[in-house]
Amino acid sequence: MAVTDTSPVRVEARLDLPLSRWLWLVKWILVVPHWIVLCFLWVAFVLLTVVAFFAILFTGRYPRGIFDFNLGVLRWSWRVSYYAYGGLGTDRYPPFSLREESDYPATLDIAYPGQLSRGLALVKWWLLALPQYLVVGIFVGGAVHERWGGGGLIGLLALFAGVALAVTTRYPPGVFDLLVGLNRWVLRVVAYAALMTDSYPPFRLDQGGLDPADRSAP
Repeated sequence: MAVTDTSPVRVEARLDLPLSRWLWLVKWILVVPHWIVLCFLWVAFVLLTVVAFFAILFTGRYPRGIFDFNLGVLRWSWRVSYYAYGGLGTDRYPPFSLREESDYPATLDIAYPGQLSRGLALVKWWLLALPQYLVVGIFVGGAVHERWGGGGLIGLLALFAGVALAVTTRYPPGVFDLLVGLNRWVLRVVAYAALMTDSYPPFRLDQGGLDPADRSAP
């Protein structure tokens, strides 16, 4: 179980000002089309992860096509969550896209692993990740899926940010940093449980919009 200071999962976001005082009240309606599509995409994500599991057992490699598709699902989910009640950090409607959208204010990248442990594939998604599930359950209200930003601590903080926007027209910067950090933790755990990396997610809350690797770069 390898724990590294720099995670292969890079999650970033920027606060996309100005933000509407009231749009957040109806975003749950606006993202319904995304949720419908993501329900099907997440079914495919789970099925393909099973295929990847057996591929890792036999070859030690995650099939690149499946990796790219699953990464696309995670990117799409992160953008929707950030637009809606996982962040409320932008009013820019998320694109219907599995591709990397580098100009969107919420981005995600996962380094493709050249080689993965066959033995870890047997235990990391249920046994090794169990402590992480307990923590992430608090963040998302017990369900990690395409709509994780709607319950738990993340949902409460997003609600607080929305109320602050309505009352003061300002998004509390401390809440933004904390929300991105919590979502970053969730996505690291999802990537690990989906066998996309052997790097164990750190028990560390890396807050702020920039990935820690970028903050530490000269």
